[in-house]
Amino acid sequence: MRIRSLFACLLMALVLAAAGEARAQDAYPNRVIRVIVGFAAGGGNDIFARLVVNKFQENTGATAIVENKPGAGGRISSEYAAHQPPDGYTVLVGATGQMSIAAAIYPNLAYHPTKSFIALNMIASFPLVLVVPANHPVKNVKELVAWAKANPDKSNYGTSSPAFTIASETLKLKTGMPGVAIPFKGSNESNLCVVSEQCLFTISDGPPAIPLVKGGKSRALAVTGAERSPELPDVPSMAEAGYPEVDTQLWSGFFVPAGTPAPIVDKLTKELARALADPGVQAGLKKMAVKPGGPTGDAFKTRIDADIKTYADVVKAAKLTFPQ
Repeated sequence: MRIRSLFACLLMALVLAAAGEARAQDAYPNRVIRVIVGFAAGGGNDIFARLVVNKFQENTGATAIVENKPGAGGRISSEYAAHQPPDGYTVLVGATGQMSIAAAIYPNLAYHPTKSFIALNMIASFPLVLVVPANHPVKNVKELVAWAKANPDKSNYGTSSPAFTIASETLKLKTGMPGVAIPFKGSNESNLCVVSEQCLFTISDGPPAIPLVKGGKSRALAVTGAERSPELPDVPSMAEAGYPEVDTQLWSGFFVPAGTPAPIVDKLTKELARALADPGVQAGLKKMAVKPGGPTGDAFKTRIDADIKTYADVVKAAKLTFPQ
């Protein structure tokens, strides 16, 4: 009888706990949602987050605050978010560098982008831009490859992040062209190295490169990936240039810790998608030279896992090492 009574009490406790959890999920969100950004306020990922979070609050009546935890290229924020309770009240804004690229280049990473987290929505994505000095004789990527092979002692490139290095080394691997990396602290500097004709080329993000291209200070030969950039409509994609494998694309997205209940994941994904679809949010993102939206859920996870493999293969083939 004691055993039966104990079993009945245990069963009742489990039923009540399950009912309580169900009620909590139905009531979600009923307290502040923290959106963790791994970069300083005012940067691209911070602006992305605030645009979407403001509309999310307006649509749902929920309270969500952006918390900036910068450091180590966003990895500090990812490690922090991965160890928060999986209850939907901590959302990470994860960028390519701290997620797929970090997983590909750091063997002892304290988290994994698709095992420690559930991917929700991609916020935006954008290609990188390959530029050369404005006065250089090469006019397209094939000519750049040929010129570098003919002038190996003058073939160098500026880079300021693993993403840009990987894109440049992919180009080298797929073409056989030489190229020595010159490291810089930021992509503004690597672009100025090209403008001053100290670097043969750089592959970098658009914001520092595009104004120099439009101002005639440098020449864009291609953008990574299969599509042209709306900001540079006359510049071919790498696929059009004949090098589809040079496809490094940077993105930013929303994630929650692994183990977050499916109903909460579904609610967040739905409401973030609604916020992202808002014309004002779309316009705000497009002003930053990015493509709004992208895959969600399992499709986003598949994209990240594929990126990790691609980047890891390049790192191994090019024998690259990066400081932790």
